[in-house]
Amino acid sequence: MKGATSTRPDLRSIVIWTAVAVAGAVAWGVIALSRGEEISAIWLIAAALGSYAIAYRFYARFIARRVLRVDDGRATPAERLDDGVDFQPTDRRVLLGHHFAAIAGAGPLVGPVLAAQMGYLPGTIWIIVGVIFAGAVQDMVVLFLSMRRDGRSLGQLARDEIGRVGGTAALIAVFSIMIILLAVLAMVVVNALAKSPWGTFSIAMTIPIALFMGLYLRVLRPGRVVETSVIGVALLLLAIVAGGWVQSSPLAETFTLSPQTLVVCLVVYGFFASVLPVWMLLAPRDYLSTFMKLGTIGLLAVGVLVAAPVLRTEAITEFATTGTGPVFSGALFPFVFITIACGALSGFHALIASGTTPKMIQKESQVRLIGYGAMLMESFVAVMALIAACILDPGLYFAMNSPAGLLGTTVESASAAVADLGFTISPQELQAAAAAVQEQTLVARTGGAPTLAVGMSEIFSTVLGGDAMKAFWYHFAIMFEALFILTTVDAGTRVGRFMLQDTLGNVWKPLGRVGWKPGLWGTSAVVVLAWGYFLWAGVNDPLGGINQLFPLFGIANQLLAAVALTVATTVLIKSGRLKWAWVTGLPLAWDAAVTLTASWQKIFSADPRIGFFAQRARFAEAIEQGKVLAPAKDMDGMRTVVVNSTVDGVLAALFAVLVILVIGNAVLVCLRAVRSREPLPTTEAPYVESRLVIGRELVGAGADGGPDRS
Repeated sequence: MKGATSTRPDLRSIVIWTAVAVAGAVAWGVIALSRGEEISAIWLIAAALGSYAIAYRFYARFIARRVLRVDDGRATPAERLDDGVDFQPTDRRVLLGHHFAAIAGAGPLVGPVLAAQMGYLPGTIWIIVGVIFAGAVQDMVVLFLSMRRDGRSLGQLARDEIGRVGGTAALIAVFSIMIILLAVLAMVVVNALAKSPWGTFSIAMTIPIALFMGLYLRVLRPGRVVETSVIGVALLLLAIVAGGWVQSSPLAETFTLSPQTLVVCLVVYGFFASVLPVWMLLAPRDYLSTFMKLGTIGLLAVGVLVAAPVLRTEAITEFATTGTGPVFSGALFPFVFITIACGALSGFHALIASGTTPKMIQKESQVRLIGYGAMLMESFVAVMALIAACILDPGLYFAMNSPAGLLGTTVESASAAVADLGFTISPQELQAAAAAVQEQTLVARTGGAPTLAVGMSEIFSTVLGGDAMKAFWYHFAIMFEALFILTTVDAGTRVGRFMLQDTLGNVWKPLGRVGWKPGLWGTSAVVVLAWGYFLWAGVNDPLGGINQLFPLFGIANQLLAAVALTVATTVLIKSGRLKWAWVTGLPLAWDAAVTLTASWQKIFSADPRIGFFAQRARFAEAIEQGKVLAPAKDMDGMRTVVVNSTVDGVLAALFAVLVILVIGNAVLVCLRAVRSREPLPTTEAPYVESRLVIGRELVGAGADGGPDRS
């Protein structure tokens, strides 16, 4: 490659990487071979970190150098199109924080907790192997392709590179899927903050803190990133502590909000977060929350190493084969792969990688750190969430994550229901667990967030403070989760606005201009009202929004990943890189097989626990007979279930059909490209030499030391 340096690894490097490989292999051996006995959670951390290190050092470097051919001598759209609103060269440390905060939403926290129903082994394998060969690859490649095309959104990339039919299907699929994803992400926030003044106050305070940081870094003390960070973190910690004071003060009632009120607040917040300049709220808030996220996950990892908790869940439970689990129905294949979405492979990430981030990146070589590296960080979050769920007593786990219709409303009924599942926990133990974290009850606290918070409080209190600190650590974890997810909602809303503007810009050019205020405000309003509708419907669904929407969320998310990987594979083949198409083509084949299988089952299964239309038929028949089925309490609730099940089923079918159209159209384009003697034209922006000079420590020139324009 032109300009790239090639050096042989020295003995020290060989010894270090050999040791990393051996440590990771030993950890994997222990995880895979242990059966019938409890193992330490430390082995999961060792396997994950060893695998991540090798993947980042070798596989990500190979993709950047050989497949993408990054070139730091080429100006990025952040440099060429700098407008101070959406396009702006951003310090890679701040951008890494923003990107990680934007992609790391509900998936890596909630998905692994729910999937723990099937045991720790399937989830661990998918989280680590999936991210290395699929999730991180998708994120880095899509970020690079969007950056080379002036930061175009995924839907517009599909239309430009695949063609009118497949591209139009992709635009519709991407935008509609995006709305479902945002609704579910927001729903997890609502479930975590509802009637929690501590969490609500702390989260609310992050908004003025972020505004202050944005003003400080841009106007008061430009360029002082470290200084701004110290102030922001100090204010964030103060907000967390103050939340505890608010909870025990007269202000508690003010910050004790119902789910419906929180829906309205989130819709209003999402609108303003979408229209304000990125430097004012989005980037500093995400950067701020990243300290919270990474600090908490790092502390959790240290806690696991110190406390060395054992995994109390079986490696593979009976629910993995029977598909009759109470948390979610369906067998290991395909449902564990759509339940654990964001921790291994997430289509939502492709929206961020083709949304805000490519408009802010300084140099092309940074796609390796920001695209591949941030996804590895999120995968580690998923591993820690899985550990936190699997160290709990299985009886408590199922008492928290089974639906209210199964458990009943009392600790006595919950204890009996858990016993029917084959696990044991007494009513007294359920009461004690709730009292330890100062909650009225932990029964049927579905959604994953409360379970993760209990697991984190167990680990943290073992290391620091003992049982007396469990309540503090529990509410700290709830606040951490809400902050974690909310940053994805605001960034996702902005990306949705980009997508809608790109699409409408094909009809009327002014709507496609990000600087035209009426178009910016109007498209932002459409996006927040759209996901706000599904959020409102989920909050008021008798079956529970998470139970109804999370399977659709998983399917939609993975189908979106199929679109992203299809676009990436098509562009590689069109640009004459057929020999490297397997890098994205193999993950595409796996993802399509898994997710279309799940779609088929959710649409056509006759089991009302799995199939949306079967569930609809069951409740509709009961309505005709004048019966009210639990957990609905009246006929209005019954009709709500019928409507929501119908909408979910129709959307699942629509998503599958659209994605099949995209893949089919892309296959035709790829065949034409292979038969062509010359590479087919792409929409890559013309080469412009970069004049942006930044510190050497911020640039990994080329992919590892020199520019590459090959």
